[in-house]
Amino acid sequence: MPFIELQTNLPASSFSEDFLKKLCTCTADVLGKPKDRMNLVVKPGLPMLIADSCSPCVMLSVSAISVTDTAEKNKEHSAKIFAFLTKELGLTEDRIVIVFHALQPHQVGKKGTVMSFL
Repeated sequence: MPFIELQTNLPASSFSEDFLKKLCTCTADVLGKPKDRMNLVVKPGLPMLIADSCSPCVMLSVSAISVTDTAEKNKEHSAKIFAFLTKELGLTEDRIVIVFHALQPHQVGKKGTVMSFL
């Protein structure tokens, strides 16, 4: 049950429903998770600064159970997600930052319980 949060200073018009579906498919494939378990939010139009510049940029947060818990896994995830974001948004790699969070099953609630019991 991964959680993807994209924060950006790009305008909302840059993020069509088609883009959200593509981002969902990309991250689901990268993480090896089914699309129907993905949770995604895009927060556009934010005041942002990366590397001392307010030029167009993206911060992507990826939180997931058991697939973001090693440097080796995240290196592979990062390369694939960067390729998608640079292509789809026309940004250079220096304008994108990805943060990976390893979740434990007891930290994610669903259906009135936590994932540990589902």
